[in-house]
Amino acid sequence: MNKKLLSIALLLFPIMALAAGKNVKANDKAVSFIGRTETLADGSVRYDWVGTYLRTRFTGGNIAVIASETGTSYYNVIIDGKVTKKMKITGTSPQKYVLASDLSKDSHELMLQKCTEGEYGCTTIHSIEIADNGTLTSVEPKKRLIEAYGDSYTCGYGTEGRTASERFRLDTENCNKAYIPIMARYFDADYRIIAHSGNGMVRNWGDKKQQSSVNMSTRYTQLYDDFSTKAFDYNQRRPDIVTINIGTNDFSPTAIPEAQKYVAAYIKMIETISKRYANVPILCITPHSSNHYLRAAIQLLKESTANIYPNVHFAMLMNNIINDDVDLGSDWHPNYQGQTKIAMTLIPQISKIMHWEVKE
Repeated sequence: MNKKLLSIALLLFPIMALAAGKNVKANDKAVSFIGRTETLADGSVRYDWVGTYLRTRFTGGNIAVIASETGTSYYNVIIDGKVTKKMKITGTSPQKYVLASDLSKDSHELMLQKCTEGEYGCTTIHSIEIADNGTLTSVEPKKRLIEAYGDSYTCGYGTEGRTASERFRLDTENCNKAYIPIMARYFDADYRIIAHSGNGMVRNWGDKKQQSSVNMSTRYTQLYDDFSTKAFDYNQRRPDIVTINIGTNDFSPTAIPEAQKYVAAYIKMIETISKRYANVPILCITPHSSNHYLRAAIQLLKESTANIYPNVHFAMLMNNIINDDVDLGSDWHPNYQGQTKIAMTLIPQISKIMHWEVKE
């Protein structure tokens, strides 16, 4: 084959690959996304927040997505409730990613979950590809929805790391093994995660200034984590409960901020969420690794909100529930076992607030 024909063949190959099977636009009514997403003019769906997931039900035995990426993101492929693989999506040009093949041709449920953060990549799902004789049908949303604001603990940073001394790698971040999805599975709930590693309410990890220019106070009202500062439209599904777990980074070493500044930013977040979601119950969590500065600030927050915000609740302290030798993954962050301990501590408290049943 001469060079001209080879060039034509290489150009045609991705088009031919995309043409296989039957394609359905990402915004089709049979496909649902849980999380903060934007539907584009061509029917594609774009997002970057960690934990965002796609759900649909398919027949025909095969399913794939056509996707593109600004950076690199890892995804959990969950078929019929079981994680079948963790896959990497990368490349700015649309590519086909096979999620499942050669399954029985009857109905299967797909959940495609973004398990890494927006800092590393923003994904666009262009379409879903199924077998020529296959179908897509919608999956009913869960009756419950938990919305979570947080930092690396909420993101699942390093949950798959083998030891505390192991440095973070993107492929060891997995939000599915963090406490919010663990609790959501327990309560049979959907979840939305708004979290960014290293960010605090006013100050980020190790910042030499007492207030960082970009932090969770600037991010949490955004449609995207890192891709854009476009505002999020809160006129969407109201969560049943909101959790906030932010503060470890604020009171990290060096320029510790004044407690009043942290509390003021926290109260502003509470006010914004309460207003947008009609006084939704809010559970304020003191991180398991909190130092005395953070605990003092949370106590001030508790005193400042008492009798003013009846929808605000405070979780019990969790210090000393983590064993360093078995409960930690990358960079001293909780691994799956550590995250499970956090979830097990919070589950009865959420049950009390929401009157959700506790299982045997």
